Amino acid sequence: MIGTTEHYPAALPDTSGHSGVSWAAIFAGAAAAAALSLLLLMLGAGLGFSAVSPWAGEGVGAKGLGITAIVWLAITQIIASGMGGYLAGRLRVKWTSVHGDEVYFRDTAHGFLAWAVATLVTVTLIAGSVSSVIGSGVQAGASVASGAASAMSNAAGSQANQSSGNSSDYFIDTLFRDERGTAVSEDAAHGIVTRIFVRSLGNDGQLSAEDRTYLAQIVAQRTNLSQAEAEQRVDQVYANAHQAVEDAKVKAKEAADTAAKVAAWTTLWMFITLLIGAFFASLCATFGGRRRDAVTSLATVPPSPAAY
Repeated sequence: MIGTTEHYPAALPDTSGHSGVSWAAIFAGAAAAAALSLLLLMLGAGLGFSAVSPWAGEGVGAKGLGITAIVWLAITQIIASGMGGYLAGRLRVKWTSVHGDEVYFRDTAHGFLAWAVATLVTVTLIAGSVSSVIGSGVQAGASVASGAASAMSNAAGSQANQSSGNSSDYFIDTLFRDERGTAVSEDAAHGIVTRIFVRSLGNDGQLSAEDRTYLAQIVAQRTNLSQAEAEQRVDQVYANAHQAVEDAKVKAKEAADTAAKVAAWTTLWMFITLLIGAFFASLCATFGGRRRDAVTSLATVPPSPAAY
């Protein structure tokens, strides 16, 4: 009688009692996603710097650069998060005796966790770059404030030294005012006018009658104008200085409003791109998990007796 030998596949181990989270696969996918994110961000930064030009009319404008940055950030999230999620799903253990819906949920969770870990790692690694951006924003705000102060100083015709901005100097000047109109030196005249303008513009924007008369006396002494003509010139110059200060304040407010809107839109789009990354990480993890479950184990089959 010819003996027949039947070979049955080895029984798969029951993993229903094991943990539903494969942290090794999650960390592996997160590491790959974080590294790929850094590479793509560096590539995008290099392309962005090469597209910017300090010359007017050349290179990409601020709006175009912002749109390009948002698109590149979305692409980075799709590629890096998708790769991390796929690896997390593909490298996990194979769950047997588990319902298909549960496997699908676990794969989705693995992709999401890999994305979360990668995001935290990436944010930690690029913290220095974020600090540099914040520092640039602070410098820009300081430049706006400096520009407003410069406009006020230029409108007031300030040529005095650093001590001329002391608020107490104005009151000290009033102690030595000569109502008879005695001439003063050019440097002293510049300092007195500057302090009067700065104090009036910085308080309520109104030039008092006493200060107006005194300034007209100084102007009349140095320009050979009559008192009435000197007062008219003082009114005109002070009005121009006051308008320059108001314009500087308006520009500063507009700059602050623009910066706030840019920050709001940037935060919103970053939120959207991160959601896109989380979605693709979870989706690719389910695809990688299916590929993992499709792999069959190769069991060593003993040779049949007829082979001997």
